[in-house]
Amino acid sequence: MNNLTNNFGTLYCPIKALVIYERKNDYNQNTNYVESYDMDNDGCPMNGHPLSVKEANALAKSLLIAEKKQRNFLNPKSLLDSNVVFLKTGNDGFAIWRTPSQNVKLLFTESLGISCGEANIPALLWKAGKNGLSIFAVQDESVKSDTILYHAPFFNVYADGRVCMGNVAVKIPNDCQLENFISLWQDYFFNSYFSHLFGQHIPVTGNIVQLWQNLINSNEAFPIESLIPNHISITKLLP
Repeated sequence: MNNLTNNFGTLYCPIKALVIYERKNDYNQNTNYVESYDMDNDGCPMNGHPLSVKEANALAKSLLIAEKKQRNFLNPKSLLDSNVVFLKTGNDGFAIWRTPSQNVKLLFTESLGISCGEANIPALLWKAGKNGLSIFAVQDESVKSDTILYHAPFFNVYADGRVCMGNVAVKIPNDCQLENFISLWQDYFFNSYFSHLFGQHIPVTGNIVQLWQNLINSNEAFPIESLIPNHISITKLLP
């Protein structure tokens, strides 16, 4: 809990500055001139000079690589897994996928009075983009447009399904392929500590603390009758 290193961002140091000048000629046409500056150790510009062809090519190559990474975001390595419900690739892309009922290790903060350990969880529907995750419970073996969504029976989840990642440093690469993307988000979710509920939102019938106290290390199936419909349709998760 005291390890703050994951909260530190990557430090970028300025090495080059470009200034673009523009003037209009007598025909009301724009003429541009680009001046390049190197940066000293204090981050101050120096050695102003016209942008060279070599510098321009290096800049173009860097932009092309960045654009290619964004285009490749969420591209699958091979055929789509049958559990992938929806996929939008590209820089603003996101994925919706399903996981079956399974046993997983869950982590709880000490204040909840729930031991960390393995427990059975219901089938889940996940929606994630580069910067956020939403999660829902489902009962159907296959997900269709009329599948009923339920509140995910976990702490740290808002009523609309959004997950609060707390102090977890989420780092999704710009060129992350679909399979790695899904694995990363599931690892982030299950390797973070459940700690609290939000406001008056109770995601299950009965006492959620007692629910998980009874399930941890018990080998009992998750009681799906404790799930509560959230009245959000799958179509609302689509663009």
